[in-house]
Amino acid sequence: MVPFSILDLSPVIEGGTVAQSLENSRRLAQEAEAHGYKRFWLAEHHGMRGIASAATSLVIQHVAAGTETIRVGSGGIMLPNHSPLVIAEQFGTLAALFPGRIDLGLGRAPGTDMRTAQALRRNLDSAANNFPQDVIELMQLMGPPAPDQKVVAVPGANSNVPVWLLGSSHYSAHLAGMLGLPFAFASHFAPDMLLTALEIYRERFEPSQYLDRPHVMVGVMGAAADTDAEADYLFTSMQQSFVRLRRGTPGAFPPPVDDMDGFWSEQERIMVEHTLQYAVVGGPEKIERRIADFLALTKADELIVSIPVFDMEARVKSLRLFAGAQQALAKAA
Repeated sequence: MVPFSILDLSPVIEGGTVAQSLENSRRLAQEAEAHGYKRFWLAEHHGMRGIASAATSLVIQHVAAGTETIRVGSGGIMLPNHSPLVIAEQFGTLAALFPGRIDLGLGRAPGTDMRTAQALRRNLDSAANNFPQDVIELMQLMGPPAPDQKVVAVPGANSNVPVWLLGSSHYSAHLAGMLGLPFAFASHFAPDMLLTALEIYRERFEPSQYLDRPHVMVGVMGAAADTDAEADYLFTSMQQSFVRLRRGTPGAFPPPVDDMDGFWSEQERIMVEHTLQYAVVGGPEKIERRIADFLALTKADELIVSIPVFDMEARVKSLRLFAGAQQALAKAA
């Protein structure tokens, strides 16, 4: 059975608060745990009024403290924004608090606009160029210290937190293969290089102390409901959000609308539908079929689902319906 996981951005809805968003993330993780999901990951984004997970390590701690067995981690930490030592200390602390339950997914993008990235006080060009070296340094800091090692992460050393590389292009596919790490592709918003990136990763994979064979996770946006029409309605929140982002006017996460025709232009519609071409939106039969087709296409080892639904009860119901689809697919296998 292909494990399912959840990717959450702690969405701040219109009329809502950050406190409510963080509590909703915790509740969603509890539901994910109860329904057999393997991981619950949170993403680092900065300067976005509709996302409350900027301090990702803190949100991971909040979620992990409210759950018992599900793995909790980052999807991901944007390493160019940080020194490897700081992340080693943060995730070493998390691993000490929640042994055997913490994942560290790493990305290379800043997770924000350039001005905000500069405010994070990092040299963007050098940080991005140093990404491979920073990944290696971070893993060394979380491993056993060498006898002559001058800098030791405390906590962090000997925590051996599992590291994933995340990507939306070929770059991280090459690096994950070279380092022998698991690879997660951001197909939920970057579909174009999905298949070639997976091919590169699998072809270039070198067995390592971390992994003996390639291991791929792929992402989808999702909204599930009792009917296809209801799910389509729920998904208009994400469609509006993408259009606003491309217009340069992002904001809090919007409520769904009955008809997108009055909101987007034809060019914007084409752009959004292309970007979200792998989205899984529909009633139980449709989502089961869409997931089966996507897993057959990618031959992925894991699937991670982002559920951008405005109403919390509808979001929880979507999560439960995706869990039902996983069970149905397992029975059919």
